[in-house]
Amino acid sequence: MSIIDEIKQSFKNGNTLIKLIYLNLAVFLAVKIVTIVYFLFNIQGSSFSLVNLLALPADIHSLTYKPWTIFTYMFLHEGFIHILFNMLWLFWFGQIFLRFLNEKNLLSLYIVGGLFGGFLYVLSYNIFPVFNPTTSIALGASASVMAIVIATSVYAPNYTINLMFIGPVKLKYIALFSIVLDILSIPTSNSGGHIAHLGGALFGFIYISQYRKGKNITKGFGNIMDKIFSLFKPKSKFKVTYKRPMTDIEYNKTKAEEQKYVDKILEKIAQKGYNSLSKKEKELLFKMSNKK
Repeated sequence: MSIIDEIKQSFKNGNTLIKLIYLNLAVFLAVKIVTIVYFLFNIQGSSFSLVNLLALPADIHSLTYKPWTIFTYMFLHEGFIHILFNMLWLFWFGQIFLRFLNEKNLLSLYIVGGLFGGFLYVLSYNIFPVFNPTTSIALGASASVMAIVIATSVYAPNYTINLMFIGPVKLKYIALFSIVLDILSIPTSNSGGHIAHLGGALFGFIYISQYRKGKNITKGFGNIMDKIFSLFKPKSKFKVTYKRPMTDIEYNKTKAEEQKYVDKILEKIAQKGYNSLSKKEKELLFKMSNKK
């Protein structure tokens, strides 16, 4: 099997986290290849730029001509160090996130967190007089990654990881440090980037705060994504079969068993707290709350 085949197989079999990383890397390589071609053929002064085509402009007038950039900017990187650290953070915190929630939650949080960060960036550059929106663009997955970092830290604040040269550190301290650093870094050359980070962080906090109350605020977006992805899925070749409907006795028995299990979960919460639940128990409780 060739390297290309291995990459294709890895992408096909990988989870949502791996696919997000691959997508970011693919866009990064595409930008670099175009840059190399421009260099080799000495193409200068061209109005076409892949970065300008995909990056999010702060200027409202420019944004109306490139509305897709509110999505594409969160997959776009120019510098190697930029994408390296973003993908490392995404991989580390994405893995922790998936221990507690599912892949659909991760994808929705990545995209909507990025949208929220982009919105706050554009809004800030058109409100505060210190900024010049006509000369600023935003790019990078940082806002999306910050949404995942903060969401994970709020959901499991006492989860501990080992940092090189530091040792064991709880997620809540990493989140707090990241937010304070972004706030203090606003008066720098990358003001827009830090503002976008804070937008993603804010959404991550809101998302998990509502999720713990049994509300998934990205549910509508997730349903839209499901419909889009379903258009690209191959149609099943299996013949559809239909089951007979349950009788009233069977239905009532099933509902009684479900309620009995839910009661046990609620009793466990009362005795040991919400964080004592397993991932399966949390998913079932959330699923049952949405049915009501």
